[in-house]
Amino acid sequence: MACFLASAAEAAVVHAVKKAEEKKEKKEGVKEGKIPWSRKLSWLTWMLCGGVVLLLFEHIWHGEVVPWFPFLTAMSSPEDTAEMLREIATVGVCMAVLITVVWLVMCKVADVIAKRNLEAKGEAE
Repeated sequence: MACFLASAAEAAVVHAVKKAEEKKEKKEGVKEGKIPWSRKLSWLTWMLCGGVVLLLFEHIWHGEVVPWFPFLTAMSSPEDTAEMLREIATVGVCMAVLITVVWLVMCKVADVIAKRNLEAKGEAE
């Protein structure tokens, strides 16, 4: 129904944090051979937004999101709204957490690869 709203909310928060981190990195600089935190946050933002777009398309396809008010068909009655909020709190949050866990693993792997490349570069010189 509206499970994609949890990921959309997380994407908005992560994007705001990324912008603040970019300003901080611009002032302080980034250590050579390390992937900037703002770039990693950008990866998470893109992953979340990609999921939101795909789910939004799927919900439009099934007629759960419509181009007229209230936009979500689940908001037409209080019972449906309660079910929608329950779905956001369970399915939506679980999907957002899963995306974040995959991102954390991806960041760890990227750090290992960057460290290995930096060490190989040091040995080559």
